[in-house]
Amino acid sequence: MLKTVLGGVLLILLAYLLLWPVNIDPAAWQPPAPPTDDARFAPNDRLTSLERIATDIGHGPEAINIDTQGRLVTGFIDGRVMRFASDGTQPELLADTGGRPLGIAFSVAGDVIVADAVKGLLRIRQPGSFEVVADSAEGVPLGFTDDVDVSADDIAYYSDASVKFGVHHVMDDVFEHRPNGRLVATDLKTGKTWVVMPDLYFANGVALGPNEDYLLVNETTRYRVLRHWLKGERAGQSDVFIDNLPGFPDNITFNGQNMFWLALYAPRTAPLDALLPHPFVRKMVWRLPAAVQPGPVLHGFALGLNLEAEVMVNLQDAGESAYAPITSVRQGAEHLYFGSLLAPSLARMPLSEVLPD
Repeated sequence: MLKTVLGGVLLILLAYLLLWPVNIDPAAWQPPAPPTDDARFAPNDRLTSLERIATDIGHGPEAINIDTQGRLVTGFIDGRVMRFASDGTQPELLADTGGRPLGIAFSVAGDVIVADAVKGLLRIRQPGSFEVVADSAEGVPLGFTDDVDVSADDIAYYSDASVKFGVHHVMDDVFEHRPNGRLVATDLKTGKTWVVMPDLYFANGVALGPNEDYLLVNETTRYRVLRHWLKGERAGQSDVFIDNLPGFPDNITFNGQNMFWLALYAPRTAPLDALLPHPFVRKMVWRLPAAVQPGPVLHGFALGLNLEAEVMVNLQDAGESAYAPITSVRQGAEHLYFGSLLAPSLARMPLSEVLPD
């Protein structure tokens, strides 16, 4: 009798793993072999000296930007967009979006432009209120507005990470691994909105390059950064800026001179890489409890790339108390600033400890 019961239970479990409907439609992809032994990404502890700032204010200052007065602007997980002095003091509430503010940029007039994962592209003209600039593009609602940069002619370029899965279903998009993302543009002067690059794999960080000749956009689940040309003979064309990264690229920023700062959410994981070529197996794993599915580890990781995509700076901390995950890196006048999707603070370190001689 016991054998019969156990056999029935096992049969039910097997049927569940094989047949239970899921909300993802996984696609096969063979990732390149991870650059495990690449000296450019060698493990180090350079981030252990990070100074935490803007503590006890809130969790999840995912992205960070610096206004013309050197003040820091970021958004928190509870919907608040806050401004701080350069040392993280003097907190000031700019707006409560009621959503999830992520990317931060500034218009030509100095308005705060927010990529809000729930509400869309927002503008804060004065503290205390905000307006929705765009919540759809070419007839498709913005599903997961993620990062934003603004050009000198007031065009906001921003990522829509996934039109299928929202901010609370990131792993759904990771496991599905289809090009559900896109790069969108909105003219802040007129409100005109259009799709610049469709069919991206979890479109994430966005950064305009030198002279705004091109912009970079991260494809998080493809471990790469794409370049889209805006000017010149190659205008409208796209190519790969850097690929086969050792982790999941999150936000990217340009220092206005010669360096792109790339935040890596976490190192790549061997179990996930092993699952990516096998959609059917991914469905089975997706039916398991989230606690046993492969996921990211907390590991502070950021890179400085020159204009040729060469790794000039490699910053890491794999310790238990690491500031992680790092989702944004922004260069200020004297410090390099860090934001995190989960951490309860911002962080910074002196540029003198970071930049190569």
